[in-house]
Amino acid sequence: MFRHILLPTDGSKLSDKAAKQAIKTAKELGAKITAIHVMPDYAKYVSEHYFVPAAMAAPVKRKYKEEAAVLATEILDKVCSAATAAGVECAPVSVINESPYEAIIKQATKSGCDVIMMASHGRRGLQSLLLGSETQKVLVHSRIPVLVCR
Repeated sequence: MFRHILLPTDGSKLSDKAAKQAIKTAKELGAKITAIHVMPDYAKYVSEHYFVPAAMAAPVKRKYKEEAAVLATEILDKVCSAATAAGVECAPVSVINESPYEAIIKQATKSGCDVIMMASHGRRGLQSLLLGSETQKVLVHSRIPVLVCR
């Protein structure tokens, strides 16, 4: 059936739940996992959340990248540690992309995944109450099966 699962994760509770399900599924199928964390592009993230004066842009950008990398490592280490403990091979991948769904689909192809398992929504406000916008975009655009975990 499935031999290689792509697991997008953002560290949210629901994403952690999807990770547990992906690990269980991978173990049962003898599959491996590639866990991906997509970090938002600095310019897009900052422009949506903050006003940064030009004189402060470089130090803020550097700090953002440092903190985003630390967060990505923490999130991916948690998933890969749980997978390893269950006897499942897990490769961590973190990327910066202003379009998470595109990065997810691109990574699935690059890693040779045959299924994407992801949470129904992530951390993004009111739109995530039903089906997360990134999950919906992955469902619409993916050429491989997508299993949505609730």
